Amino acid sequence: MTEPSHAYVVNGGRPIRGEITPGGNKNAALPLLAASLLSSDSVELANVPAIRDVEVMLQLLSQLGSEVRQVETGTWRVEPAARLDHALDPRLAGQVRASFLLAGPLLARCGRAVLPRPGGDRIGRRPLDAHIFALRDLGARVEVRADNYVMTAPEGLVGADLFLHETSVMATENAVMAASLARGASTIRNAASEPHVQELCHAVNAMGGRVDGIGTNTLLVAGRPDLGSARVVIGPDYVEVGSLVALAAATGGELRIRGARPVEHHRMTRIAFRRLGVEWEEDGDDLLVPAGQRLEVEEDLHGAIPKIDDGPWPAFPADLTSIALVLATQARGTVLIHEKMFESRLFWVDRLIAMGARIVLCDPHRAVVVGPSRLFGETLSSPDIRAGMALVIAALCAEGRSVIHNVRQVERGYESLHSRLKALGADIERVEV
Repeated sequence: MTEPSHAYVVNGGRPIRGEITPGGNKNAALPLLAASLLSSDSVELANVPAIRDVEVMLQLLSQLGSEVRQVETGTWRVEPAARLDHALDPRLAGQVRASFLLAGPLLARCGRAVLPRPGGDRIGRRPLDAHIFALRDLGARVEVRADNYVMTAPEGLVGADLFLHETSVMATENAVMAASLARGASTIRNAASEPHVQELCHAVNAMGGRVDGIGTNTLLVAGRPDLGSARVVIGPDYVEVGSLVALAAATGGELRIRGARPVEHHRMTRIAFRRLGVEWEEDGDDLLVPAGQRLEVEEDLHGAIPKIDDGPWPAFPADLTSIALVLATQARGTVLIHEKMFESRLFWVDRLIAMGARIVLCDPHRAVVVGPSRLFGETLSSPDIRAGMALVIAALCAEGRSVIHNVRQVERGYESLHSRLKALGADIERVEV
């Protein structure tokens, strides 16, 4: 039976006000669920966001033989079977890119893994080469077929000195998980260091492993024959925090975001958003966006047009590029948005232009935004998680009524979005279409 489709109906022009606690980091929850397969005992994860991608990953763990149980709201316990299946269900794996995070744990535990091509956002070419090369360096044999990857480690995984040819988050995570059960020590160079990579490394340590250099681009992993139980509390989703800051500023509202970790996670986001005139205050671990923001592009020295560009952590996060772009439509001045990492991520801006935004899409990676633009309600469709959230922000800024279809995409990354925004004063409904 086909699952019903839903849309958001949004009446814009109402400032956001109140306080909100961000959900758990989606990009931490998914690798942490995969890492549960490394343990011969139970692993408990708290503050797990109730989103579609997590639901699919839980189904994959069950399909492989793990016992998955919800202890309480937001807390899941995973107990891997002594003998795990090594082949993923193609139907499930094709729904989320994170399904490929199971490669490292399955190779480490079973010595074999069969993984279909993963799903996920269609934001450009997202090669798996860095994953494959890292696992090969650890002793895996990988056969690349038309519709899947067959991986074996007939003699077990062996520690190695790896240099990732790109600073890939998921390849780093796969390498850390595989190396944690390999014979001997591994060094992972040119590693990603995003907060969710750090959370995974801390979780491996909590399970009895040893990962040093956490937060740097060189990770030292001491292999262990087995890992044990642990309880891990997932941190706040910093992309959701950045999205909420942009939403409050763009609608002229005021917002307290509780437990946002502004100093730990948002130094670069603050620099980028400040170029658009956004200011916020810090109150311990809370982040406060005051009302009455004077959104105005801050020119570079000598009057040059400024740019906001993304890069590996601690640079501006790629997942906030779409959010920054829609925020820029409400700031007076001209700014260049440069998305360096994915060549199809800006192809949704035609929706914003249809709403009245003044944007020149220079090429697949760069867009010039001239603001402020008076936006008008439109019928839209969400192409991916982050562009979908950007369209929600645009609709809440716009005059009149907008209908946003394909909200399933947005809800892959933002838990209970419409109800949480309604609690902040947004006029938004989720309807079946």
